[in-house]
Amino acid sequence: MSDPSAHRRSLTLTAASAITVRRSAWLWQDRIPLGALTLLGGREGLGKSVCAITLVALVTLGKLPGAHYGTPMGVLIVASEDSWAHTIVPRLMAAGADLTRVHRVNADDHDGTGLPVLPSDLDEVGRLARDADAAVLLLDPLASRLDPSLDTHKDAEVRRALEPLVAFADDNRIAVIGVIHVNKTQSTDPLTVLMGSRAFAAVARAVLFMAPDPDDLSIRLLGQPKNNLGRTDLPTLALRIETATVAETEEGPVEAGRLIWLGTSARTIRDSMEANASGVTRHTATDAATRWLAAYLKEQGGSAESADAKRDGAAAGHSEAALGRAVNRSRVVIEDFGFPRRTRWTLPTDSGSAAGGASTLDRATTATTDVTGPTREVPR
Repeated sequence: MSDPSAHRRSLTLTAASAITVRRSAWLWQDRIPLGALTLLGGREGLGKSVCAITLVALVTLGKLPGAHYGTPMGVLIVASEDSWAHTIVPRLMAAGADLTRVHRVNADDHDGTGLPVLPSDLDEVGRLARDADAAVLLLDPLASRLDPSLDTHKDAEVRRALEPLVAFADDNRIAVIGVIHVNKTQSTDPLTVLMGSRAFAAVARAVLFMAPDPDDLSIRLLGQPKNNLGRTDLPTLALRIETATVAETEEGPVEAGRLIWLGTSARTIRDSMEANASGVTRHTATDAATRWLAAYLKEQGGSAESADAKRDGAAAGHSEAALGRAVNRSRVVIEDFGFPRRTRWTLPTDSGSAAGGASTLDRATTATTDVTGPTREVPR
């Protein structure tokens, strides 16, 4: 009989005084930490993947506010649901990414079409991350890359996969972003509705969550229901996904989703989920304000000062909040001018709309604390 003591591990003690404290570093300032796992959740079809692609595109340009702002970095992407040729690369192009810094990670399955399995392939992924000078590893979706022998609905088995991933992130000072879908529960708690075991949300240090704006379903809200390493009072961000033509080929034009930052929203993610669940919307008022605003701006030659539009809109029975939603829905171009500063609303044209979106994104990428930069609040 073997001696049990021969296989016993030795344990040691380390005094807290011997541990050097470290300041938290951020891939995206205050929202996505470096050296940790962040989840990006929400139901299908909202644009989570477009959002993730937009963020990593900014990383390749050195334009995402955070530790690598001003320094273009590499990106690793492991994606199992979308085609690189038809979807992922066009989305990267729409976001303006430096494609030379974006790398698809494949596993050698004889034909080179396999994908890494976690946690068993983490050592190799770490080597590739160092070779590519990568600041982020994007897993889209996260659950599909976990060892298929693990039950993603069991806490203990999810932790067996995710805890090595967290250690990998810390060892390589890399941000790991895992896109995750939601389950079919009716909860309005964004952490509860994430698909699979609660361990996904428990192990992740930060969770971003996307939901429709109940006041205008064409707008998406991006909030932060969990942030263990930073601020918990971050504003909810508002955005829209539009279609952009990114290339002309012999087969015809190539189109992809492009994210347009709209500013911030007064709603929290939980608030928006509760409003969506209860059917609380303001479509009637918004529709009426949208029709009025389009007619009003046309009568004014296509442009008017916002103060005049709000005054005349109020006289016509439209609230300032409804007019704000009408501005967002109509993609009215907002321009600041004069001193003291005034604001002008202008009806978009096909080229003006695209330019306006690009301008907003350009301002966003130069912000030091918030990717949306000096954009407006989306009214409730």
